[in-house]
Amino acid sequence: MPALRAVIFDLDDTLYPERSFVLSGFRAAAMWAEEHLGISADQAFTELYQLFEGGIQGNTFNRWLESHGLRDEDWVPQMVQVYREHHPRLKPYPEVHGLLQRLRPHYRLGLVSDGYAEVQKRKLTALGLASCFDVLVFSDEWGREAWKPNSKPFEIALERLNVTGPEAVYVADNPTKDFLGARYVGIWTVRVRRPDGLYSHLEPPSSEHTPDVEIETLDRLEIVLQRLREEM
Repeated sequence: MPALRAVIFDLDDTLYPERSFVLSGFRAAAMWAEEHLGISADQAFTELYQLFEGGIQGNTFNRWLESHGLRDEDWVPQMVQVYREHHPRLKPYPEVHGLLQRLRPHYRLGLVSDGYAEVQKRKLTALGLASCFDVLVFSDEWGREAWKPNSKPFEIALERLNVTGPEAVYVADNPTKDFLGARYVGIWTVRVRRPDGLYSHLEPPSSEHTPDVEIETLDRLEIVLQRLREEM
């Protein structure tokens, strides 16, 4: 069996709470709404937040505009643009900086992230984590068809890290898309299932989507890596 040589991370809800980006985007959109629609930013933010927490995700702006009797086709694209292009203020989970510093002497470190590339890059800049990784792979750079669960971003990460699949571990949070492509190319998989994560309620849709190991926080990752090394 090959030795474990690389650890690859997802970004959203793995290295930082994705909810914080959503709320940051809502604040930016609410400020836009105050300027362009005459609805106070505080009111707009509160209403958007309540919709999101009530389970309205993916069409939050549509539903919010409808609640104010506004034609969503006139304003949704602009609100979505503000949301995606704003510069967020984000913080990693508390254990992340120390973990990455401890891993670097022993492993090659990579990042594989979905989502619009420029949005993901702004998140990483806000988090101050880019320099922690040897390789950064944003799947969107090869088009939407390359987003997870496609195996292409994992193949690219392995090539750039100069490791094989069985020599790497992928750490992520969403079982519907994060692990299938990684497992297809032989990468070990670890799910971080934080109790407050946006996707913590989701179960793998099939055995092929199921991660090899599940942990609640990254505090447990080093123990998992040691166990994998001992089993190799």
